[in-house]
Amino acid sequence: MPSDSLLPLSLEQQIGQFFFIGLPGTELDAETRALLQEVQPGGVIIFGRNVAGPQQLRDLLDGVRELLPDVLLGVDQEGGLVDRLRKIFTPMPSARTIREHGDLSGARSLGRITGEVLRLLGFNMNFAPVMSIMTEERDLLSNGLYSRSFGRSPGEVLGYTTVYLRGLQETGMIGCLKHFPGIGAGAVDSHEEMPMVRLTHEDLLAQDLAPYIELFGRRDDRVRCVMISHGGFPNIDIMKGVTGGLLEPASLSHNIATNLLRKELGYQHLVVTDDLEMGAIAKHCEIESAVVRAFLAGEDMMLICAHPEIIRRGYHSLLSVGRAGKLPKDRMRNSLRRIAAIKTIVKPPLPFDLDRFKELSDDTAKLNEKLNYKYGGTL
Repeated sequence: MPSDSLLPLSLEQQIGQFFFIGLPGTELDAETRALLQEVQPGGVIIFGRNVAGPQQLRDLLDGVRELLPDVLLGVDQEGGLVDRLRKIFTPMPSARTIREHGDLSGARSLGRITGEVLRLLGFNMNFAPVMSIMTEERDLLSNGLYSRSFGRSPGEVLGYTTVYLRGLQETGMIGCLKHFPGIGAGAVDSHEEMPMVRLTHEDLLAQDLAPYIELFGRRDDRVRCVMISHGGFPNIDIMKGVTGGLLEPASLSHNIATNLLRKELGYQHLVVTDDLEMGAIAKHCEIESAVVRAFLAGEDMMLICAHPEIIRRGYHSLLSVGRAGKLPKDRMRNSLRRIAAIKTIVKPPLPFDLDRFKELSDDTAKLNEKLNYKYGGTL
């Protein structure tokens, strides 16, 4: 797909490309087809509610691909607490388990197994790895990241995530670093509220951003997608000129999404929001406003993961702003080019092979045994 291939689309189709949406159930029923045909999203994300069996999941994704041939098909398949395949595949170990075992080869194995099984099922993108740095002090916080991090220091996170990402992407799967610019220091879970990260700009650069900076600086273009968090950064992102200052979540902040990520750190590839239905956004901002603010902040694609009504409201809000001529043309063109660029490198799914699926499940069980990993919990 050439980088300009999405530019000739109608405005309605162009706006659809900016959305990464969830589906209601396990089948491509009339309701789901209507949603996909109305929005024509650039991406579809799968959750546990969409998973009943390996053949069923592959059929669902094949059906989506028939309706939307160039669609990105993503999932949060981290392992540990965030494991969307647990009903049909051996539970995968958490990042923390691998780090505590001191097993870099385990990180690579997890990436390789994850990538291959996802391609067998029909996916082309995985929203992993988590780049949070979880020190002993941060482990005491209630932010849901305790087991999802590969390390306690920038160097540890960089080492494990690099190896994991290499294993994942060598299978043809695209990974996504999250949750920029780092929410490990936030005291609450962004599924519920906006986590406050009270680090200075300099502290962020030295700590949470250090692994991103190193990966962005490599010449192999390994990082093709970054997810921006809903964290609040009061020491670097208070909007001036407002009584008391106005704190925006990073996902809606031009200062974070454009000035920090793109201009200061030089990252030029795809940027997506975390789910805009999460409490950190929904408790403070209607979806109609959130999608417009996120897009104007600099995000290329907005995740809306659960409710068809909210997905439609978000889509039609951005479309109405576009029809009014209030979306900058250069912003739209740049995002369409980045979306097209990542679609040029996605691989077609592997032929579905249930025997190979079972072999990979057995490989995961062996990895769990090696790590003494016992599964528990969900997110």
